[in-house]
Amino acid sequence: MITVSDLRLSFGDRVLFKDVNLKFTPGNCYGIIGANGAGKTTFLRLLSRDLEADFGQISVPPKARMAVLRQEHFQYEDLPVLDVVILGYPKLYQIRKEREELYAKADFSEADGLRAGELETEFAELGGWEAEAQAAMLLSGLGMEEAEQGRRMREIDEGRKVRVLLAQALFGNPDILLLDEPTNGLDLDSISWLEEFLIEFPNIVLVVSHDRHFLNSVCTHICDIDFGAIRMYPGNYDFWYRMSRILTQQMKDDKRRREEKIKDLKEFIQRFASNASKSRQATSRKKILEKLDVEELQPSSRRFPYVGFKPAREPGNNVLSIQSISKISEDRPILSGFSLDVQRTDKIAFVGREHLAKTALFDILAGVDAEYRGTYSWGQT
Repeated sequence: MITVSDLRLSFGDRVLFKDVNLKFTPGNCYGIIGANGAGKTTFLRLLSRDLEADFGQISVPPKARMAVLRQEHFQYEDLPVLDVVILGYPKLYQIRKEREELYAKADFSEADGLRAGELETEFAELGGWEAEAQAAMLLSGLGMEEAEQGRRMREIDEGRKVRVLLAQALFGNPDILLLDEPTNGLDLDSISWLEEFLIEFPNIVLVVSHDRHFLNSVCTHICDIDFGAIRMYPGNYDFWYRMSRILTQQMKDDKRRREEKIKDLKEFIQRFASNASKSRQATSRKKILEKLDVEELQPSSRRFPYVGFKPAREPGNNVLSIQSISKISEDRPILSGFSLDVQRTDKIAFVGREHLAKTALFDILAGVDAEYRGTYSWGQT
C-alpha cells in the first residue's frame, strides 16, 4: 500500500496541490487526470522519489519494488532489446549479469563455485529461467517483431524504443507500477493488449493518460488534480465525469446559499440595529454573521476548448467520391481498389495496422501524390 499524508507542493507562488491525503492499495488501477500543467507527471515523480515535496509524507513498504515508465529513449543504445526489458528488474538483471560473467571466466576457482551456487539459487527464486521468455512475451504483446527483439537499441527507431521501455516497466511483476502516457505511440492492437494486461495485474497501478477510453477500460479509481487538490473517486473515467460535475455544482450552490444568508443578515442588522425592540435579535444575527465564512472557490485548471469548422457556404450532400484507388510503394501494394463515398455530416476515422496506407490515401486526396491508380472527386460545393 502507498500512503500519502498531508502532501504539499508549490513552485514559487503557485501552489500545485496541498493537503493531499490518499491511499493506494493492491489490485487497483488509479487513473491520474487533470489539465495540462496541473501536476499529473509531477505527482508520479513525487511517488517515485524523483522529486521532493515541500511538506508531507509518502509511505511505501520498504521491500516493495516500484517500476516506472521512463522516457529515456537513448540511455541503452548499446544494449540488446531483451536485456533492456530485463533491466526493469534491476536485482535480477545484476544476478544474471554476474552469473554469466562468472561462468565465462577461464580460471574458475573454488570461491567462484561457491558464489555460483548462491547466484543460481537467487536466479531461480527471482524467475531468472523464465526472464527472457517473459520479456519476449511482453515485447510481442506490444507489437515488437521477433527479429527486432534480438537487435540493439540503436538499431531500432524511436517509436519502437517507446515500446521497449514500456515492456521494461511491466517486466517482473512489480509491486507498484507508475505509467506516464503508456499508450503514446501504440497501435490499437497493442493498446488492447496493454488494457488486458493491466486489468489482470494484481498489484498497484497509477497511470497518467489523456485517453479516456483507455482509462475507462483499466481504472478502478480516478484521481483528479484540480482546484489545488487531488480528489479520489471510485470507478472509471465516465463515473468520475458524472460525479465531478455534481460535486462542482454542489460547491457553487453552497457558496451561493452562504452569500445569500450573509446578505440577509447584514440587511436585518442594518435595519434594526437602532431599534430597541429588535436590538437583541440584531445582536444575535451579528454573532451568526461573524461565524459565517464564504471561501472563495479556487478556479479550475481545466479548460474545455471547442474545435469547430464554419464553412463559407453550406456543403452539398455529396462531399467526396473515391473509386478503386490503388497505390504501390516499394514494390508492394499498400492500397488496393479502395472506394468510399463521403456524405455531408459524416464523421469517419481511418484505422488499421498499415500506417503507410492511411498516409498514402491522405497524400493522394490532398493532391500531394499523383502516383496512383483510380479516381476521386470532390463535391461541387
